Amino acid sequence: MSELKNDRYLRALLRQPVDKTPVWVMRQAGRYLPEYREVRAKAGDFMTLCSTPDLACEVTMQPLRRYDLDAAIIFSDILTIPDAMGLGLHFVAGEGPKFNHVIRSSADIAKLGVPDMEDNLGYVMDAIRVTRREIDGKVPLIGFSGSPWTLACYMVEGGSSKDFAKVKGMMFDAPEQMHALLAVLAKSVIAYLNAQIAAGAQSIMLFDTWGGALSQSNYQQFSLAYMQQIVEGLTRENEGRKVPVTLFTKGGGQWLEMMADTGVDGVGLDWTTDITAARQRIGEKVTLQGNMDPCVLYASPDRVEQEVASVLAGFGQGQTGHVFNLGHGIHPTIAPENMARLVDSVHRLSEPYHQQSQS
Repeated sequence: MSELKNDRYLRALLRQPVDKTPVWVMRQAGRYLPEYREVRAKAGDFMTLCSTPDLACEVTMQPLRRYDLDAAIIFSDILTIPDAMGLGLHFVAGEGPKFNHVIRSSADIAKLGVPDMEDNLGYVMDAIRVTRREIDGKVPLIGFSGSPWTLACYMVEGGSSKDFAKVKGMMFDAPEQMHALLAVLAKSVIAYLNAQIAAGAQSIMLFDTWGGALSQSNYQQFSLAYMQQIVEGLTRENEGRKVPVTLFTKGGGQWLEMMADTGVDGVGLDWTTDITAARQRIGEKVTLQGNMDPCVLYASPDRVEQEVASVLAGFGQGQTGHVFNLGHGIHPTIAPENMARLVDSVHRLSEPYHQQSQS
């Protein structure tokens, strides 16, 4: 493997001094880029794009060619595990992901097993291997998975949901059933992420997209407990380096301390959480990732720069332990030029904050 030329992102996750704040963006390889839309059209459908390693590598690399980003994230989908379990993932225009088979009973859950990572999900590992070769040490490559609770939401609902009626119905009415589902998902996520690390992923993101839909006690029981299992089961060192892990619960700003106590290196913040308060609460323990509102990218470039300055000032002096990101994924209709201004502003405006930690 090539020597890493830019380790700013990995150093920040380990709360080590850096020369400027690293930046990457959730969904940075995506529909806002015209070159992505070209490759997506050639692929024919989203799953073909995900499951063809050369194409997944190409779209992973695209934002790195446009922007001076400090990390790449492998192009894939959070629902690859349930698809490999035989649920039949497909995408419906205007509606998003759907499953041919849904999980509604103990019998359905009993049929589920941990997928073979190189057989059923080998295309993800191949994409990571190809991308590591192509990236040639320019920046680290992030691997990722959805959390067990988030995967369960899609598997029980059959797709996206606004009220989570079916999955919460199972949780409240048949908690042992829900725990059985989450247990097999946690084992699968551990195997999946460790396979990604073995293939070359240098950092891990765990996306708990729907954890914020739960009450605190249910979040602890049905989401956080299984993410803790995953963190404890991961390979934390590879190729002579630590493999940092970041946990992101959308809508979870009230539970930052609980997340920091899982043993992760980083905690993602959405834009509704005040970054100054978050640093006071958990900044001595973990790195913070975030947290600009993605909709700022619809504003003028100057306004984007103002908001970057505001987030950096909110984190404050001696910015060891901050990875700049949006508070959720980038929207597909923003102007690519505004993303360029974002990346440039983070690097340029953050330098003064790091002079003390570098001296």
